[in-house]
Amino acid sequence: MKDYIITVNSTVDLPKEWLTERKVPIVPLKYTIDGETYEDMDGLSAKEFFGKLRDGKMAATSQVNPGEAKEALKPFLEEGKDILHLAFSSALSGTCNSMRIAAEELMEEYPQQKMIVVDTLCACLGEGLLLYYALKRKSEGFSMEETAKWVEENKLHVCHNVTIDDLEHLHRGGRISKTVAVLGGMVKIKPMIHMDDKGALQVIGKERGRRKSLNKIVDTAVKQSKGWENDIIMITHGDCEEDARYVEELVREKMGIDQILVNNIGTVIGSHTGPGVVAVFCMGDKR
Repeated sequence: MKDYIITVNSTVDLPKEWLTERKVPIVPLKYTIDGETYEDMDGLSAKEFFGKLRDGKMAATSQVNPGEAKEALKPFLEEGKDILHLAFSSALSGTCNSMRIAAEELMEEYPQQKMIVVDTLCACLGEGLLLYYALKRKSEGFSMEETAKWVEENKLHVCHNVTIDDLEHLHRGGRISKTVAVLGGMVKIKPMIHMDDKGALQVIGKERGRRKSLNKIVDTAVKQSKGWENDIIMITHGDCEEDARYVEELVREKMGIDQILVNNIGTVIGSHTGPGVVAVFCMGDKR
């Protein structure tokens, strides 16, 4: 079987050490805040980044362009490796399209090599969960085509259960009106969000109070995951580790799963969610 690697965009939001240990190359998006531009996963720490957001600074993000994608992937083709790329949801960024353009051009330059780009229709640790299982299949000897087929068949079973602490960031992103953001903040309304089958974030409900919203995302994951074997559950947070650890204990108690990965949300995704976001990711029957 021909050797291949699995690559991802930085929006996978897994710890850099985790990715380095498994030799997973990253194609980063960028963000600009306070007049400075950084690559996602580099530059500001989570504390520094979310501190700026709490101080009222605005962050703007930019997608990967085809030239950047080619530059990042070309060295692996030169080594004679094929590439399976798991791309950030096309409903949230033009990055996936850039990756596909780059793949087409690179395969013309390297006709002996093959590239497959999968639109994961996932974000953050939803992408991370797909990568986890793709790497597992690769280690079990599955070919690139077989692994890509599994990802395509299962990507809509990656459930994203998210609660946002600050409604103002949803307003800035055009998800809710200014009036709803102001009134929601006054009565402590916490929106519940999920990723739909088109790979877009949708507000699907609300809870009054932080603790109720944290309980809700776990209870939803419990229902979704019934009948599915989850090797691991992933939890992300926007610089609110105490809340994430509370959710971790609920997951351990209610889902009976010991392997739980908890990590800060990345700076690109965090630009749109703001600080205080908490999300649970699992494999389930329905998003």
